[in-house]
Amino acid sequence: MADEKESGYVQDLAKGRLQQARDDLKSAQLNFSAGLLKAANNRAYYAIFHAVAAVLSLENVAFKRHKDTIAYFNKNYVRTEVFPRKIGRMISEAQEIRHASDYDVFYIAVKSDTEEQIEAAEEIIHLVEEHLEKRCE
Repeated sequence: MADEKESGYVQDLAKGRLQQARDDLKSAQLNFSAGLLKAANNRAYYAIFHAVAAVLSLENVAFKRHKDTIAYFNKNYVRTEVFPRKIGRMISEAQEIRHASDYDVFYIAVKSDTEEQIEAAEEIIHLVEEHLEKRCE
């Protein structure tokens, strides 16, 4: 009985994190529309991060640091080709652009780069949705 409860808990947690990813994506799109490119980069990255966290939720795995979460995901899901290899590069680029957007005072956000970040978030969320549907049936 405890296994069923835990299974329901991790599935609910995964769904909640996926919803957070969708909300972050919506925020990225709204910021982009308003011309707030750095804020859009931030939200696109967090959409990706929360989508990745949703996948790890099914294993009941969580880390304090983002880099540990992403490293675990890359090792266990990208390298093993559960998710396409290009996802690892997309995550890495989103991480770099988010960091520059948030902390580099000389960073100038470019519309085309921000569009790519939002598209990457959309693609990753879509792939995670498919993955969760298969795993949570």
